[in-house]
Amino acid sequence: MASLDPTATTRGPGQPGRDGRPADPPRGNFFTRALRKLASSNEELESEDLQRTVRETGSRPIQDCTDRERVDLVGTIKTVTIHPRAGSPALTVEMRDGSGTVNLVWLGRRRIPGIDPGRTIAVSGRISCCNGQRVLYNPKYELRDQAS
Repeated sequence: MASLDPTATTRGPGQPGRDGRPADPPRGNFFTRALRKLASSNEELESEDLQRTVRETGSRPIQDCTDRERVDLVGTIKTVTIHPRAGSPALTVEMRDGSGTVNLVWLGRRRIPGIDPGRTIAVSGRISCCNGQRVLYNPKYELRDQAS
């Protein structure tokens, strides 16, 4: 049954919606999808899955974020590192969402329970660009279920 809401968007694979979101990639038939999975690297498949998660949650892709902008991001933790900064520790986490990476830095912290490589996390804060790297200092965060 068709929706009576004039603001509702209906779009099929490859068709852009009125809401400004990018089009979903065409799905193709079973053999096309199977061949693509066989020919793609694990990193490419993981990036596509992460980008799908970003679209489903409504957050922005990391590559679209600009300097000094307030952002809400969702991604997977790639690495966790402790760096001493001027005598005090700083926990640095590299997060990726399939479109790019951002460094999350918590000053004065050595460890945060649940912040481990492979974990899905949602963060919010003001992004800054330093030496070509995107960085969020002391972001608010929410750990997502391992399955998401």
